[in-house]
Amino acid sequence: MSTTTLYRPVGAEELALIRQSRWTAFPPRLPEQPIFYPVTNEGYAIQIARDWNARHNSGGKGFVTRFEVDTLFLDRFERKVVGGREHEEYWIPAEDLAEFNSQIIGQIEVIHSFSKDEVTE
Repeated sequence: MSTTTLYRPVGAEELALIRQSRWTAFPPRLPEQPIFYPVTNEGYAIQIARDWNARHNSGGKGFVTRFEVDTLFLDRFERKVVGGREHEEYWIPAEDLAEFNSQIIGQIEVIHSFSKDEVTE
């Protein structure tokens, strides 16, 4: 089986829900969140976690998670570039998130954390 490494920047609330899953799943999307956006590179995930999540989420924390997904499953979804070429992500419809979670190989791990106090203007 071939796997693809993906990253997901999250705030403290989402991280708590990932922890509750025993590091195996991302929580369901809220009604106003029709898309789940895992990103394809660590640098982009760091930008979001540090520059958005740590500044704007409750708790003033941002985290970068890393995980592996079955490549054959992931190939069903189109990669999107949403800015510069390093801003590449997958758009997973919310209704496909449970199946996406079932395709995660191993555990979701936290590889970076940021706090609002560490972020410079």
